[in-house]
Amino acid sequence: MEIERESMEYDVVIVGGGPAGLSAAIRIKQLAASKGQDVSVVVLEKGSEVGAHILSGAVMDPIALNELIPDWKDKGAPLNQPVTRDEALFLTKTGATKTPDWLMPDNFHNAGCYVISLGNVVRWLGQQAESLGVEIFPGFAAAEVLYDEHGAVKGVATGNMGIGKDGEPTENFQPGMELHGKYTIFAEGARGHLGKQLIERFKLDAGRDPQSYAIGIKELWEIDPAKAQPGLVVHAAGWPLDKSTYGGGFLYHLEGNKVTLGFVVGLNYENPWLSPFEEMQRWKTHPAIRKHIEGGKRLSYGARAITAGGLLSLPKTVFPGGALVGCEAGFLNAPRIKGSHAAIKTGMMCGEAAFEAVAAGRKQDELAAYPAAFDASWLRKELEQARNFKQWFKYGLTVGSIMTGIEYWLLPRLGIKRPPWTIHRTKADHLYLKPADQCPKIDYPKPDGKLTFDRLSSVFVSNTNHEENQPAHLTLRNAAVPVATNLAKFAGPESRYCPAGVYEFVKNDDGSDRLQINAQNCVHCKTCDIKDPTQNIVWITPEGGGGPNYAGM
Repeated sequence: MEIERESMEYDVVIVGGGPAGLSAAIRIKQLAASKGQDVSVVVLEKGSEVGAHILSGAVMDPIALNELIPDWKDKGAPLNQPVTRDEALFLTKTGATKTPDWLMPDNFHNAGCYVISLGNVVRWLGQQAESLGVEIFPGFAAAEVLYDEHGAVKGVATGNMGIGKDGEPTENFQPGMELHGKYTIFAEGARGHLGKQLIERFKLDAGRDPQSYAIGIKELWEIDPAKAQPGLVVHAAGWPLDKSTYGGGFLYHLEGNKVTLGFVVGLNYENPWLSPFEEMQRWKTHPAIRKHIEGGKRLSYGARAITAGGLLSLPKTVFPGGALVGCEAGFLNAPRIKGSHAAIKTGMMCGEAAFEAVAAGRKQDELAAYPAAFDASWLRKELEQARNFKQWFKYGLTVGSIMTGIEYWLLPRLGIKRPPWTIHRTKADHLYLKPADQCPKIDYPKPDGKLTFDRLSSVFVSNTNHEENQPAHLTLRNAAVPVATNLAKFAGPESRYCPAGVYEFVKNDDGSDRLQINAQNCVHCKTCDIKDPTQNIVWITPEGGGGPNYAGM
């Protein structure tokens, strides 16, 4: 079906209204104002509003925000709760060992940081961007990269609205819009739909370690005021995961009797019976965690993939006509469990390069000043120190923990900031699953509805919604593979790694199996796109405005 689309011209098009995309937009407009120039900038955000799809722990290091908006306190940025105390715990099934403060690795020290809702910070950044003249279009998903006759990126097209399940236009049909830019900045977050295509097309990951991901599952609770410890930051490793599985939990006390807590599981886990969602639920039953939230009320739930490969997996970030910023590229500092400061910094550096190029009259070339700025930045030094973190855990929890201690406690005290060795990974996450008959089954307890919950009630409090009469945004390359391979060999892991109940195997009338995809439950975490052992599932953008509507997350 050939559809004629209208187009709009901008100097810079930014895909994604998260911390990286908005910081790029703000920086461009700041520089333009300082030079008395007019540079047009548009931000596309697939969520129903800016911040609707933002999910993060989060403890925020304000180092980059200090550079972007030095007077952020006066401007009302919602960084209200300073970190007051850090705890690092190793859990057994019933016990907990607290790491003494003097022995705690530097990556777990959060003095000067803030416990925040990143969604609220992003909403505030959106207001700052709009006040500078940035155009923000929420509810519009960038569905397609546009290229010029030389193969350079020239912008993006939004998805068509009002297409029915049969692929035909309904009475509500609206064609997508083309947004053309001299430069297009991609800031979609971890495993971005378009970023994935760009990395493949321009071979941006050539010579890099395979990217590594984790899934983070998070809840927001309101607790008994008597239990509130505003500013307390707790990180936990060990139970309920086995010693060969990367992961751990976090629990942060916000202001206003709120606690945000969550669980992270590396997507290179081997046992197909493992369910990250259920691991998170039973983790909450540990006495060291339960004591913080028992008797409270769960307010919200969400899940998101985390790009955790670090510097050694970082793709080339520029290509003709565009660039990757933030978690789209993978700038997260995994041992510090922080990515928002890196997102803001990379957005700024890319914005500076884009402004200089536009001001010089250039377009559709590579923004070489951006990676050059990164190489000279404090962020590069920070990620250099962190580069081996995820790699060490391929040898198990014990080795990973010891080497984290050496690289983040011992070496700095010897005056060595950069570890003198480099450890590489060679396998993508989807290649790690073992056949189900070679792994122990995991029996998860039933939820009690008070402390622990099921998937569907969790999706309900994520405020997830999709227009039902639209083509499924979770597609299969081969419809036979889920039953013939995934179910037969791996016992249907998609029914367990998805934290939203999207995938379930059901019986046909004749007793045969089929995979049912409940796309309306999808919280856009991208785990299926990463962990599917046959790489048969392809996540594409649904209609703009669909997905979760996170509040306070």
